[in-house]
Amino acid sequence: MSGYHFLFVPGPSNVPAAVQQAIHCPMEDHRNPTIPDLITPLLDDLKKVLLTKKGKVVFFPSSGTGCWEAALQSTLNIGDTVLGASFGQFSMLWLDMCERLQFKTIVMDEEWGTGANLENYHKHLSEDKNHKIKAVLVCQNETATGVKSDVKAVRKILDDLNHPALLMVDGVSSVASYEFRMDDWGVDCVVSGSQKGFMMPAGLGILGLSEKAIEAMKTSNYPTCYFDVADMIEKTDGGFLPYTPPVNLLRGFRVALDLIFEEGLENIWKRHFRLAEGTRKAIVDGWGLKLCAKEKKWYSDTVSAIVVPEGTDAVPVISTAFHKYNLALGAGLSKVAGKVFRIGHLGDLNELMLCGAISGAEMAMLDNGIKVEPGSGVAAASKYWLANPSGG
Repeated sequence: MSGYHFLFVPGPSNVPAAVQQAIHCPMEDHRNPTIPDLITPLLDDLKKVLLTKKGKVVFFPSSGTGCWEAALQSTLNIGDTVLGASFGQFSMLWLDMCERLQFKTIVMDEEWGTGANLENYHKHLSEDKNHKIKAVLVCQNETATGVKSDVKAVRKILDDLNHPALLMVDGVSSVASYEFRMDDWGVDCVVSGSQKGFMMPAGLGILGLSEKAIEAMKTSNYPTCYFDVADMIEKTDGGFLPYTPPVNLLRGFRVALDLIFEEGLENIWKRHFRLAEGTRKAIVDGWGLKLCAKEKKWYSDTVSAIVVPEGTDAVPVISTAFHKYNLALGAGLSKVAGKVFRIGHLGDLNELMLCGAISGAEMAMLDNGIKVEPGSGVAAASKYWLANPSGG
């Protein structure tokens, strides 16, 4: 198909040309003496993105899922109790992993379209007088439903109750896209991945650990090997990895981080909110449709899940967008399969790119009998962006 392919799933996100060029380099010896000059500054700069001065950051050749496993196995003991909210595909899968890794899991099932229920966190933690709960899990951004959760508020609950559990955060589709403050929010483990806000191909899992989490590693009895965080810290402190690293990806990561710092973290957070808000105007004001996120407080700034009208199916909309308009949209997963399609709006993007996604989704809906006014989505988004210019 001629023309540009429009990638608007909520990850992988678009990779800037400068990053692609950096990745397309000759193979090199991953033990050569210049490798520490690449790896050490990368780790230092990742701390700046996570906003931690006290913690450590490591990366694994994996997706974010690998770092879920690394965080759990390296800091907890076999049979430890973990608490977490399930309100979408990825928060659900993280808790499923906990069960499969033989942790005792307290699952707080929430309505899909909502986020972490603070009252339920408080209830379970306040009842845990003997501090059997060793880790509290929060998914900052639930990609399946386009929902964000308040990590800072969960930390406040732990502090108010003087509860010693580790606070673990899934930041795969939020870090480097909207506000995350590891030290200020008292996050002990945060997981992210290269393929979303970091504007890279998939292949690098990122894990930030607090001093408290590193201390907990000393008493963990869980057997680890590939995902052993202590091994990774020891080797990366010397500028290498314990096994073969994807050096080409690391070359691209260097450029991606430079682009992030050039724009500035707070500017990136503002841009993502502004672009997300314009997309939401297209969905609600233009098309007259609903978001999967039930309330404004849950709205994600990295992905919008659009609920198709009763009696229609999102699956052919996604198929038409791909085959007819060269546009990749996110599918509905699990409980919302066929009920929603998703527009990812994170990473390297601007207004005109989003206009392409909005108009393509609009035409695909019309092709499949969903009655929206042609041009209404782009008109509503443009109206918002014109009234709220970048930097304004």
